Amino acid sequence: MAKLTNERKSQLRKTIVELEGLSAEDKSALIELLNTHKKYGLVWENKPEDVEEAMRDHLPLLTEVKERAILSDSPEAPNHILIEGDNLEALTALSYTHEGKIDVIYIDPPYNTGNKDFSYNDSFVDSEDAYRHSKWLSFMSRRLKLAKRLLSDKGVIFISIDDNEQANLKLLCDEIFSSGNFVANMIWKSKSGGANDSSSFGVDHEYVLCFAKNSEKLLLNNDKGAIVTTSYNKVDEKGRRYALDRLDKQSLGYQQSLDFPIMGPDGKEYIVEHKDPLNKKARWRWGQDTVKERYAELVFIYPYVYTKNYEKEDGQKPRSIMVDERFGRTRTGSTDLASIIGKQNIFSYPKPIKLLKFILDISTKNTSTILDFFAGSGTTLHATMQLNAEDGGMRKCILVTNNENNNICEEITYERNKRVINGYTTPKGEKVEGLKNNSLRYYKTKLMSRERTIKNMRALMAVSTELVCIKNDLYAEQEEFFGRKLNKDVARYFDDRRQQMLIVYNEQAVESIIEVLREVDVERRIKIYLFSNNGYAYNDNFEEVIDKVELCALPVAIYNAYEYVLPRKKEENND
Repeated sequence: MAKLTNERKSQLRKTIVELEGLSAEDKSALIELLNTHKKYGLVWENKPEDVEEAMRDHLPLLTEVKERAILSDSPEAPNHILIEGDNLEALTALSYTHEGKIDVIYIDPPYNTGNKDFSYNDSFVDSEDAYRHSKWLSFMSRRLKLAKRLLSDKGVIFISIDDNEQANLKLLCDEIFSSGNFVANMIWKSKSGGANDSSSFGVDHEYVLCFAKNSEKLLLNNDKGAIVTTSYNKVDEKGRRYALDRLDKQSLGYQQSLDFPIMGPDGKEYIVEHKDPLNKKARWRWGQDTVKERYAELVFIYPYVYTKNYEKEDGQKPRSIMVDERFGRTRTGSTDLASIIGKQNIFSYPKPIKLLKFILDISTKNTSTILDFFAGSGTTLHATMQLNAEDGGMRKCILVTNNENNNICEEITYERNKRVINGYTTPKGEKVEGLKNNSLRYYKTKLMSRERTIKNMRALMAVSTELVCIKNDLYAEQEEFFGRKLNKDVARYFDDRRQQMLIVYNEQAVESIIEVLREVDVERRIKIYLFSNNGYAYNDNFEEVIDKVELCALPVAIYNAYEYVLPRKKEENND
């Protein structure tokens, strides 16, 4: 095949545009194929997905199911979120509320085993489906692209997978996140025995693939539960334990600039030890400047020079092989769930809380925001709350799962974490105290017309409150705005003493709001979201109180956030 140069591509694009008998949609599709031609990488047959097609004409939104809210008595308690609905819709909605704000994503997607564990367009995919892998890759690529947008600059994603799609997933993530942001492909021992699911090998492992948004900014925590193999058998004058490591190493690759004599305090000359002087392989780990700067740290025991390797109080660097019982097994995940819900075999292969706690422990800070958009049994939220209880953290977790398969969201994901928060009794009669310093709010996805008519824009404004509350993590609604009672059809006011927010549905209230603001002092700027059909946030009107407010026009801000993540509407076929 002739090489497609840029000039040749340009000619072909012009030819496609001028072709007769093709609709504008078909021409766009051909040009897209031409633009996406690549010489190397993962290629698959893109399979349309019903939920994406529906979003060509509709906006995804979130509506709260208030009767399912579990609210802590503490106003400082972290607000966790459970979203029931298709995760493509939920991720699109979160692109408004959380773009660039998620610190850690963990997902346990369908493994696509061919045993009908994966559903595409309401039909299970079996091993005989000719497009089995293409459907899975189409499904995952759409969601991972959105996930990347949600990650913060220091964010990281962990994905559980097995051999059915592990190789494809690695290539897909190389493409979406860039191969330079690959962190690790961890191996998790998922079974303790048995493993009779293969005729040749007993497969008792799975993988956890890890990619960073930007590997240069990623900083993982030490594994505090790691088994330390170094013998820290010496103690310094401050009582700190350490071991000695030789400064010369045979395995680092020879460099002449790192092969120089060092004069010891005993007057002896110390040199790099070469096992084969004719084939030099050893060298110092430090350069000459570092040796001069840190000379006092060196230990000289002729004929070797050593550095002090101090015992780390907070553990060791996490390893890529997770085989110890402390990481849990599939069976322990089932035991975890059964002890809380009180029923056996209600969910297939739930991940153990030990595994999720480890992942979150090495990847989160005390105030991190965590997302799991294949939430399943809800282990990720359980692990988040448990970790907060142990180290005093205020991590927040967002779960997304559908409710189509045996009412998973209501009867398993929600019920599990409701019991974890409120407390429960195990089937053996043991009482487990609740993790009450947590609030959980329950939402459902819904679709609304994308048409930008005034009627639709006002309807969108009316139901945007949930999105705005989630965006600002602010839910404490007040009856009055600085002494003025509010008509909720006109405006709603939220104040939790950390931040204040006013949502104005009727723009005719602007002058009244300004009148109130003239008379009050505020400690921090009040966020004001105002209805506007053209994106103008009434800055001129608020000019005299502009130092007291932070203005945003709705619903245009929502449209703008969705602009780059929603599929484009199909052009009308004029044939």
